[in-house]
Amino acid sequence: MGFPSIAILGTGSYTPARIMTNDDLSKIVETSDEWIFTRTGIRERRIAAADEATSDLAAAAARKALADAGLEASQIDLLIVATVTPDLPMPATACIVQKKLGVPAHAACFDLNAACSGFIFALDTAWAMLSSGRYRHALIVGAEKLSSVLDWTDRTTCVLFGDAAGAVVLGPSRSPGSQILGAKLYTEGGYTDLLCIPGGGCLHPGPDAPPKVIQMKGREIFKVAVREMEDAARDILEQHGLHADQISCVIPHQANLRIIEAIAQYLELPMDRFFINLERYGNTSAASIPLAIDEARRSGRIQPGQVSLLVAFGAGLTYGSALVRW
Repeated sequence: MGFPSIAILGTGSYTPARIMTNDDLSKIVETSDEWIFTRTGIRERRIAAADEATSDLAAAAARKALADAGLEASQIDLLIVATVTPDLPMPATACIVQKKLGVPAHAACFDLNAACSGFIFALDTAWAMLSSGRYRHALIVGAEKLSSVLDWTDRTTCVLFGDAAGAVVLGPSRSPGSQILGAKLYTEGGYTDLLCIPGGGCLHPGPDAPPKVIQMKGREIFKVAVREMEDAARDILEQHGLHADQISCVIPHQANLRIIEAIAQYLELPMDRFFINLERYGNTSAASIPLAIDEARRSGRIQPGQVSLLVAFGAGLTYGSALVRW
């Protein structure tokens, strides 16, 4: 007998209380609301409190996802936290989240670093592990405190990012047709210098290490990102014999409105087919897609029986796509 189809059973999200607008940023770095919005589509972002850790954001989103799925933490036997801003280099933030939630000791708990593609990489990983039959319910969290790795004097990066967390619960499908249909992951390691945090690793230990902040080559990353997201979207649709107009809601990584507009043009889809919350949150890396999924569901943009396309790119360079039928 085959294993059951795996579906998203519940979603949740959390954003810190503090809102930093473009006007607020203009008081600490040379920029303006017009400059930021016309180039990125961002108006504001959330900034975590000094005593809020990535694990706190993750746990808050996870609790909402568990409640939405009608499950207890004790029923989770796989927990993956996708993040590039862990609480500590060691242990994994997933272990800290496990303790905060009360996930049982027999659960497999680990972090996954694929930058802004992290949620899709974690989704595919959990899907494969649940499909093996060895695990039944998985909790997947994308969580970032990117404000902790920003150079607030660099307007090319500090205007882009924000803090947030999003989570989903995966398990055996509860309704006919509801399931993860497919996922495709890609990596091009030749572009590692385009987007990185150069300090903080074993390559440059000690007091003379490079800065532990995000550094990005904006023009280069933009070109590659558009190409990679287009390829990822095309490949997953072709693999499953679907046309873009069969997708009810596209949920892209929320990095830059111009990138999303380029993807819409490529897929020949109107912008209203895309769910976009970039204006309010900025780029929240691994939290971007699960945050958008939760908001799309709760706002009615996602309905049972519909198919959604998820597509992302991130440092690495990583990129990927997934198809979900709700």
